[in-house]
Amino acid sequence: MAQHASSKKRIRQDAKKRLQNRYYKKTARTAIAKYRSLEDAAEAKAFLPKIISMIDKLAKNNNWHKNKAANLKSKLMKYANGL
Repeated sequence: MAQHASSKKRIRQDAKKRLQNRYYKKTARTAIAKYRSLEDAAEAKAFLPKIISMIDKLAKNNNWHKNKAANLKSKLMKYANGL
């Protein structure tokens, strides 16, 4: 158990940050799943920049590895071009 005030504060901060990270990651995964279910090419191309922005933010904050982000973006763009 944490004894020092700074340790207790760090535990509180970590718990808060963990919840925020889970929210952002889950939101991005849900958006990607919704995007992959789209059939209309115009709608998919309009939705793509929003998803790419989400992925870039997750990679910038080290929630997702930069290579994972790059692979995801590549696959999503291929999907959009294939419609």
